[in-house]
Amino acid sequence: MGTMIVPIAAAERANIHWFLPTHGDGRYLGSSIGGRQVDLSYLRQVAEASDKLGYYGVLLPTGRSCEDSWVIASAVAPYTKALRFIVAVRPGLLSPAVAARMTATLDRITDGRLIINVVTGGDPVENKGDGIFLAHDERYAITKEFLDVYKQLLAGEHVDYAGQHLKIEDGHLLFPPLQKPHPPLYFGGSSDAGIAVAAETVDTYLTWGEPPAEVAKKLAVVEKAADARGRKLDFGIRLHVIVRETNDAAWRAANDLLTHLDEETLAKAQKTFERMDSVGQKRMLALHGGNRDKLEVSPNLWAGVGLVRGGAGTALVGDPQTVAERIKEYMRVGISTFIFSGYPHLEEAYRFAELVFPLLPLAHPSPLLRTDRGGPIGETIANDQLPAVRQLGQS
Repeated sequence: MGTMIVPIAAAERANIHWFLPTHGDGRYLGSSIGGRQVDLSYLRQVAEASDKLGYYGVLLPTGRSCEDSWVIASAVAPYTKALRFIVAVRPGLLSPAVAARMTATLDRITDGRLIINVVTGGDPVENKGDGIFLAHDERYAITKEFLDVYKQLLAGEHVDYAGQHLKIEDGHLLFPPLQKPHPPLYFGGSSDAGIAVAAETVDTYLTWGEPPAEVAKKLAVVEKAADARGRKLDFGIRLHVIVRETNDAAWRAANDLLTHLDEETLAKAQKTFERMDSVGQKRMLALHGGNRDKLEVSPNLWAGVGLVRGGAGTALVGDPQTVAERIKEYMRVGISTFIFSGYPHLEEAYRFAELVFPLLPLAHPSPLLRTDRGGPIGETIANDQLPAVRQLGQS
């Protein structure tokens, strides 16, 4: 008999994050047509909109394909009030002591609004360009050593450490982070080595947007590994979203994203994905296999983004009620943290928040759900009457 999988407890409330597109943004996938200049002004607009709309935080990507996440977070944070910033540390690129000082500083100057995303890296070519020549499992071994030291430093300890990859003598911080013992640690890794690191070290395990049944299987494996180490983890998922007032309009918008994607660009993207040794990336690739014809891989889960985008490659597509129900499906298998994005990111941040937030059990307050703020809500009718305050679908 096979090992029985025990379901993870359902999440009762959801933390919803958005995304700062520091690697580019636009109206179409795989094309400069409709492309948008992503400069500090634009990123500030997305961050301010996310803050105003009541998103819990924003994820900043990492790697040579995008602007540096630490610099951008530092630049835009002063223009926001409550928004958290999910910024990456890269074991192997930084010493844990330097990373701990950077973390403590950014956490303090944002008044405790920092979340750390631990990224091991899954592209051997990019890794070599950054000076990392370690095999897959070795990279996770250095990630584990890095986190052992990094967490102790942030907790205020004096650290002496001699591992296979790292050596520290009397490492310590003079200025601690605001959050104790350290900012929350997010991490994603689908391989056995990655899951072992997650089970031993982080707070929230992230997965990319696979069908709910597959996500449930993966989370059960991770939870079992954490239980064996006497630890409990939260779970999160990284997805895109395409929401419109009707399902037909949402699917048209999804298909429109591929309007200018030519076969040469698609082939080049698939070749790049194939060189990666990330198990998570291979699972994303397997959902569509580079084929445009069968992109709805689960009800309302569309793999079209992954034809040309690395990492998160699936989107929830549908009207507000449908998308909210799909989110609740993931909540039922244990997901409590959602990191969404959509094209273009500024407009889709508004659309998703306005249409879907009222339908979700949010763990964080949203100004959209308040009606006592005063001032215009919708345009004044005939220069004389205020429109009734109600949500989409209410009569």
